[in-house]
Amino acid sequence: MPSFDSDGVAIHYEERGTGAPAVLVHGFAAELNSNWGIPGWLDFLSANYRVIAMDCRGHGQSAKPHQPQAYGSENMAGDVVRLLDHLKVPRALLMGYSMGAWISLKVVLSWPQRIRAVVLGGIGGGSGTGSMADPRRRQVIASALLAERAEDVTDPIPRQFRQFAEANRNDLKALAACMSGDRPLLDPATLGAIRIPVMIVVGTKDELVGSAEPLAGAIAGAELVKLEGRDHLNAPGDKRYKEAVARFFAAAPA
Repeated sequence: MPSFDSDGVAIHYEERGTGAPAVLVHGFAAELNSNWGIPGWLDFLSANYRVIAMDCRGHGQSAKPHQPQAYGSENMAGDVVRLLDHLKVPRALLMGYSMGAWISLKVVLSWPQRIRAVVLGGIGGGSGTGSMADPRRRQVIASALLAERAEDVTDPIPRQFRQFAEANRNDLKALAACMSGDRPLLDPATLGAIRIPVMIVVGTKDELVGSAEPLAGAIAGAELVKLEGRDHLNAPGDKRYKEAVARFFAAAPA
């Protein structure tokens, strides 16, 4: 399986199809196949695009550092850009889901010249207590991942994270380090400076991320797609999601 050295961390990736490059970044405790292969995205997009899907550091077949400083938005977004460099891709379409959406947002904020258009899936606009942008909430989840047993975790959301991570046979220490890393602050002035096309996709029953309205409202021209009846876990497989992305990518500026 192909991989490359991303500033000292081995990053695994897969490619399918031909055409304009489109990079896919998966969510926390998932990997490229579970987030993009099983729900049909790899087959769907590779009919028209050169699809490049990566395993984020700490996940899948990529290296799994146990130090929190190895993660954070700067390092994980840097992996995306270094993958583009490795493949000699000057600009690409980009889609991230959940954690992958936060990573993609950081890429857009720091390297806008490398991205033609971006889809942010499974992401909300909150930044206060209870939001995944809140470092206190992420630390509680990190502690749940490091608990001796899942049964010892009483808080329902951290327990769900632990159970999901175990079900996918993840390295729990690597995931705890990843969860402890920073995420970009949703500063309205910074988001307002984004000039590339942005689509935000979220399920109407996604209680994990909450409302995406603040995020969509802060980005000029952002399109918000709400998937009626879908939650955080089942939204990626929705046909309406794929149709919206196909339309959005087709309209992206060259």
